[in-house]
Amino acid sequence: MKSPEEPPVFHPGECRLQARVGVRDRMAAIGENAIRTSMPEQHRTFFAQLPFVMVGSMDAEGQPWASVLPNPPGFISSPDARHLLIRARPAVFDPLRETLATGAPIALLGIEQATRRRNRMNGRVERMDDDGFLVGVQQSFGNCPKYIQARQVEYQAIESPGAVHSATVHFATALNEATRQIVARADTLFIATAHPDANHGTARSHGVDVSHRGGKPGFVRAEGDDTLILPDFAGNRFFNTLGNIMLNPRAGLLFIDFETGDLLYIAADAQIVFDSPEVDACAGAERLLRFGIRHVRHVVGALPLRWSDEVQISPFLANTGDWRRPERAPA
Repeated sequence: MKSPEEPPVFHPGECRLQARVGVRDRMAAIGENAIRTSMPEQHRTFFAQLPFVMVGSMDAEGQPWASVLPNPPGFISSPDARHLLIRARPAVFDPLRETLATGAPIALLGIEQATRRRNRMNGRVERMDDDGFLVGVQQSFGNCPKYIQARQVEYQAIESPGAVHSATVHFATALNEATRQIVARADTLFIATAHPDANHGTARSHGVDVSHRGGKPGFVRAEGDDTLILPDFAGNRFFNTLGNIMLNPRAGLLFIDFETGDLLYIAADAQIVFDSPEVDACAGAERLLRFGIRHVRHVVGALPLRWSDEVQISPFLANTGDWRRPERAPA
């Protein structure tokens, strides 16, 4: 049982969202058991078998970034229930290259797409060396398989190691034809957010988070070149992502093109849309996230991971994600 001095599991932004949908009391009780300060054994072994891990971090200007860190399975290990050791370093094109530092807040999402398993771990970087870094746990919790598209993936080393360092990277402040197509084809994205006190906060909920979002191809809608609309479907009601956005509207998006290995990093300002005809325009959406794009980083084909062509769309998406024009109110 939590001691009176121990801070609550959820911070005020998350609590506000839970209260808005009428689940605050239930989530308070569930959160105490579901969000731990150490990892259960199954989470520790789960991370150890993955060929990549998703990472959330924050730069010096307070911008969250979502990243992917690949390496052959076994590159993640758990020396004890409160730590993960990551034997990998980010590529030169990845924002994590600049944000990774001892003492920095960090978020890890392990996702096994073939089995639709995923587990989260948020904490701080405790140590770095030439081989990788050690992360200490502040929050450890599992997620349900909802909205994950099942596809096989394997690590496949790039023949020329120098190719990673000489990868073609395009920088922009808006989408172009190539990056619009990546968004239009996407059935998956990853989103990083941060509590405003992530760098200096002492509560375990005051950190960085990285999360998965899935939908039918085309579920993310581009409005022009500088705005993205993301439907928010029913989830676990923790509201880790939306709760952070309530307090700190900056967000980092990462799209992975599973056919080409392209990476699309986007820094954006996020707004939660609760009540609008736009919400009704996307089947299954409970609310929307509107992202005003500030920065785009497009990396061409430098990811050493290969996904199978066969994809099984999540059965939870059967009645979601078909955009319709909102009906006009009668004159």
